[in-house]
Amino acid sequence: MTQKKPPTRDVVGIVDSMRARRFAARLGSGTLDVFEWRADCLPGVATLPAAEVPWMLTVRHPAEGGAGNLSAPARESLFLRLLPGAAYVDIELRSMKTMRRVLAEAASREIAVIASFHDFRTTPSSAKLREAAARAADSGAQIFKVATLTKTPHDIIRLLELFSGSSLPLAVMGMGPLGRSSRLLFAECGSALNYGWLHRPNVPGQWSALELKKMLSR
Repeated sequence: MTQKKPPTRDVVGIVDSMRARRFAARLGSGTLDVFEWRADCLPGVATLPAAEVPWMLTVRHPAEGGAGNLSAPARESLFLRLLPGAAYVDIELRSMKTMRRVLAEAASREIAVIASFHDFRTTPSSAKLREAAARAADSGAQIFKVATLTKTPHDIIRLLELFSGSSLPLAVMGMGPLGRSSRLLFAECGSALNYGWLHRPNVPGQWSALELKKMLSR
């Protein structure tokens, strides 16, 4: 399934366990906009299951929250095995070079590439965030995703500044003390993809996907 238009405030339900998978299978069409398949959490699955909405394929790097401490070859193998069922593929900026085969295969299948950046300890400086956004654009990605720890209003301001300077659609979210409030704010400011849990929170400050969808649909 290929994404035909850029997402706009879409809500992503994270499938990171068998329980989350079963929950996703019970959701009716239109309940959520995208499902994210966390293949690092479910490495034994051979193909993406049928779903009413597009799949985003993620095999997260261990340094950015990935499960299982998977090596680069193991991650590449999972990506290539599951890509045929995906509309999006999420690859960290740090992994763009090592996942060149995945990027080439995604391009051949017209799968949208999300270049992602995660910082679980802080929100980097404005200069570092702008540099990461520029690298994402240079990599050929269609969307830049950034998730950082948000503890102060200054953290929120630095992330908000991205919306006025990025050449790519953004998926922006906070984690930690200001995570929940910041996610609503960033969605209102144009965050293209907004993530929520189906089974349990992945990080502090995360809404459930159904709660988030309800609030953003008002």
